[in-house]
Amino acid sequence: MKNKYIIFDLDDTLIYEIDFLKSAYREIAHFVSNSQNHESLYSRMLEIYYQGGDVFSFLIDKFPYLTKDKLLEIYRNHFPSLKLNDGAEDVFHFCKSNNYKIGLITDGRSITQRNKLKALKIEDIFDKIIISEEFGSSKPDERNFLVFEESNCSEYFYVADNPKKDFVSPNKLNWTTVCLLNKGWNIHQQNFSIEQIFLPKYKIEDLKNLIDIVM
Repeated sequence: MKNKYIIFDLDDTLIYEIDFLKSAYREIAHFVSNSQNHESLYSRMLEIYYQGGDVFSFLIDKFPYLTKDKLLEIYRNHFPSLKLNDGAEDVFHFCKSNNYKIGLITDGRSITQRNKLKALKIEDIFDKIIISEEFGSSKPDERNFLVFEESNCSEYFYVADNPKKDFVSPNKLNWTTVCLLNKGWNIHQQNFSIEQIFLPKYKIEDLKNLIDIVM
């Protein structure tokens, strides 16, 4: 019997990207401020972010020795404090117990995405990991998906969150596409008022709902 391959997106699917942002802001606040007031600075940074302001410009105005490059370095390279989204561990356990293969396709810088996986302690559970900077192309390039296709697998599932770029290529490859619906915490809003080829086959409210689709 041929195998199934369950492939995940990372940001706003297995984790919430806003949690990475908060972790990075806290790291920056520690770097630029002393231990007495870094929490108040961190709170102010979040306030500016939620108001749609430019957090880095605020910091550079307040601390003139800072540069945008330095702030980006801390943001991208820090080792984050993160947790898996609800249901992720249940899905991983189900897939492993059924001998399904597990993969990851994520856009981003190698050090940033690898640090996320290391912080979550899940880097070793995947049979294959594709990170755009390492691979040389980003979604929706079909190459990022085709690399998972193997002769011993007959079904492919891609679980992600962004209809703009996540589902068009796996749809063309006849994979089963699944969208984790935004509960109000995603950095990028979901737009389903687009061409059919961009839309997922299924929409789920919790990652645990994936089990009924892949079983």
